[in-house]
Amino acid sequence: MTQNDEVIRLLNEWSAGSGEALERLMALVCPELMRLAERRMRRERRDHTLDPRTLVSETYLKLRRQTKARWQSREQFFHVVANLMLRILTDYSRRRRRSKRPPPELRIPLSEELPAGPSTAPGLAAIAKALERLEAQHPRQAQVIELRFYAGLSVETTAQRLGVAPATVKREWSAAKAWLSRELGGRIDN
Repeated sequence: MTQNDEVIRLLNEWSAGSGEALERLMALVCPELMRLAERRMRRERRDHTLDPRTLVSETYLKLRRQTKARWQSREQFFHVVANLMLRILTDYSRRRRRSKRPPPELRIPLSEELPAGPSTAPGLAAIAKALERLEAQHPRQAQVIELRFYAGLSVETTAQRLGVAPATVKREWSAAKAWLSRELGGRIDN
């Protein structure tokens, strides 16, 4: 039995309610999850207090709560994991920003004469919301973004995972980046 077959078997057992299957699954795919987390953390700021191991642990805890999931494939599992990692980092960023704000009674309002200045980069929350809208409108484009950007897969590997031609992945990648750029007010690199 190949590792892919074993992953699918464990996903099916987990869907049927076996908590032990999740434990065995995590042990089997942990190296891949660590690589995924390491790639994701490379895009974060250098002084980030989360590390890849903690991100994988947080993802595992969220997966344990997925009691009604019906897993269909290995790709779906990694797609969900990539989304969970993004949401964990987004929530972490929100909590961190919130904890740095002074209480309302201690805030000093800025003069209306001072220009606020536009942000040069979209926040994680804005990106996460834009990806949710993209997924609702163009599911395959959202999958391509997640597999290429978050999972760090090549065009060829993404094409294999999605069961499409590499040219389709390139086309969807370009369209998704353009769509996200419009949604985020041109604040992402094309």
